[in-house]
Amino acid sequence: MFKEFNVSTEDRYQLIDITEKAEEIVKESGVKNGLVFIFVPHSTASIILTENEEGLKKDWLEIFKKLTSGIDFQHNKIDDNADSHILSGLAGQGKILPIKDSRTVRGTWQQIFLVEFDGPRTRKIIVKIVEG
Repeated sequence: MFKEFNVSTEDRYQLIDITEKAEEIVKESGVKNGLVFIFVPHSTASIILTENEEGLKKDWLEIFKKLTSGIDFQHNKIDDNADSHILSGLAGQGKILPIKDSRTVRGTWQQIFLVEFDGPRTRKIIVKIVEG
């Protein structure tokens, strides 16, 4: 199964929980056991797994900003978003999760997040499910 959906972001840096939508697609696929690949085809956004807790989400955003603050990026001479590209590459644009009994296998506190580094934008999320 291959499915796409869109997420609209509101801020330059933002975490958006997409777990519910991903789980819905896994269930809809009918696959009991397999793998799901969740991918954002953008070079200024990422997919991460983390806890959906307000303080932790703010911590993530703060650390992302600090990782790239004070750097004179060459790319900013063309387009003022070099930090977004760097952070997307570091965090990664996709995650593979196992599927067991028609649900993703995640830790107790692991949720699936889209991370926006260059918003606001509309982001496409691709979900590919493989049975097996």
